[in-house]
Amino acid sequence: MYAEILTIGTEITTGSILNTNNQFLSKRLLDLGIDVHYHSTVDDNVDRIHDAITLALKRSDLIITTGGLGPTSDDMTKEIISKSLGLDLILDDEMVKTIRDKFLRMNSVMTDNNLKQATKLQGSIFLKNSIGTAPGIFLKQDEKIVIMLPGVPSEMKIMFDREVIPLIKQDYNIIKRSVNTVGIGEAELEMKIKDLLDLFPNISIATFPSDGQVEIKIIGRGLDKSNIERNMNTIIKTMENRFKEYIFGYDNIPMEMAVFNLLKDRNLQIGFCESCTGGLISARFSRIPGVSEVFNRSIISYSNDSKIEELGVNPTTIDKYGAVSEKTALEMVNGMLNRTDLDIALSVTGLAGPDGDTKDSPIGLVYICISDRLNTEIIKSNFVGNREIIQDKATMKAFSELRKFLLSK
Repeated sequence: MYAEILTIGTEITTGSILNTNNQFLSKRLLDLGIDVHYHSTVDDNVDRIHDAITLALKRSDLIITTGGLGPTSDDMTKEIISKSLGLDLILDDEMVKTIRDKFLRMNSVMTDNNLKQATKLQGSIFLKNSIGTAPGIFLKQDEKIVIMLPGVPSEMKIMFDREVIPLIKQDYNIIKRSVNTVGIGEAELEMKIKDLLDLFPNISIATFPSDGQVEIKIIGRGLDKSNIERNMNTIIKTMENRFKEYIFGYDNIPMEMAVFNLLKDRNLQIGFCESCTGGLISARFSRIPGVSEVFNRSIISYSNDSKIEELGVNPTTIDKYGAVSEKTALEMVNGMLNRTDLDIALSVTGLAGPDGDTKDSPIGLVYICISDRLNTEIIKSNFVGNREIIQDKATMKAFSELRKFLLSK
């Protein structure tokens, strides 16, 4: 079954609101084993809505619309679909009573135009709206299924989960796995998995780069769940044999969680001293439940004075080499280790911009230093982007290098 999601509303096409309905419905349908081939959005215009619905009926088995079920004159979804399918709209007396009762409970006045919400297409059934007044519509005709849902996300989500899923759920399995990699580009990664793309007809593989990482998404479909899982495990095992050094986790585990697990397994206490990232590393790490087992402390040594006073960085080092330098990053780490009983420390100092750019210290220059008292590594990076992007990239790089450091020792 191939699905299409059609969102209706001028507020979406003008960018006044974010269209989150598509994402929610696509994920839910994928979980049900239904592939979504098309996303369409159209404004509140009769002709354009008609054209979009006509096209959807030609190319898709399941069409889900959101929006246009309200009481006002620009809510036209039912009217247009009924005309496109040649079906009459029928006023349902039971639904009239249901809507009247809702207005009474809300102590609100029901106007005449609310009665249009009590109409349904010939041969369709209503979908209960638990928190709003506009019911949804479910219609099956000529091997096509048309489902009309309200545009309000809270109403739509409850209606889909409670009313729609039981009607369209199939005896079909869809299993999703992710292999999360770092330190390897998408192009190189694709060459390493090229022969796996068509290894099993019921398995699809795709890569998605983001923030210096590449997610390999593996999706298996079919009636035989055991067969799907067996084939997926074969693919994942092959990937591990080929590039295990780049795999930091599975099923979209955050990089910081992978670091946390390594520290916990080794019973190590860590501390961070951050300059250009301003606490982003510590903030992301502290979101992990139970992180206090390994996370001892953090110092945001943003100014030169704080580097000197909090971490003991030699003023001469800053004067001679600069705050953004290999020497300063090293002294920041040593200062934290010398003042504590930490097992490992990480420092980061850099220039996030937009001011301060020089020939020797360009915007995006970042030094990360990691030390466990016996071993020390300093990583120099040159990131491109605005201030926020540089800070985010430096944070991700810090976790990535920390993970490699822990694995190598």
